[in-house]
Amino acid sequence: MIDLYTSTTPNGWKASITLEELALPYETHYIRLGEGDQKKPEYLKINPNGRIPTIVDRDEDNFAVFESGAIMIYLAEKAGRLLPTEKKKRSQVIQWLMFQMGGVGPMQGQANVFFRYFPEKIPSVIARYQNETKRLYTVLDTRLADREYLVDDYSIADIAHWAWVRIHYWAGVDVDNLPNLKRWMDIMAARPACQKGVVVPEPFNPEDSLIMAKKIVITK
Repeated sequence: MIDLYTSTTPNGWKASITLEELALPYETHYIRLGEGDQKKPEYLKINPNGRIPTIVDRDEDNFAVFESGAIMIYLAEKAGRLLPTEKKKRSQVIQWLMFQMGGVGPMQGQANVFFRYFPEKIPSVIARYQNETKRLYTVLDTRLADREYLVDDYSIADIAHWAWVRIHYWAGVDVDNLPNLKRWMDIMAARPACQKGVVVPEPFNPEDSLIMAKKIVITK
């Protein structure tokens, strides 16, 4: 059994979708970011960075894993799926996973903050992060021009990107001129595990997200 500590964010969805795809039994623990649950001492014992998601594997002496990408790799290896064993394919999946973690996630995350949440609107900063997010989307669109998934077979790399790209509008970034990316987004959205994973711990609510994020941005 896996304990999943999470909230309604793209990084949280990465973990919950992976668990759903692998059909691993798990119990959800809702970390209320706006209330500071992620900074409580008991949570910091399993995630010293005070962020989400975190998992605890009860079957492995309550082994804790934090950082969403590390969680995805751990779960894929545990189940023997969504991460190839052949070394070159495995490397490619991890490369695209790192592309999300080092590029799409941070850039789109900052676009979200300055476009939606930050109390002062700074046009040059908003444009900087939106333009870079769009550039990264273009890289994905090019990659998907001749393939269904990022590394041929469906993998944790696809899950990681879709969890973020699916809410592109929230960062003020459009995908209208990225046909390959849009096709892939539709394929991903049709997967039952993706549909289930994005409502863990609850469906995305824009108004609630604004309230929660403004608390964090302004007070933390």
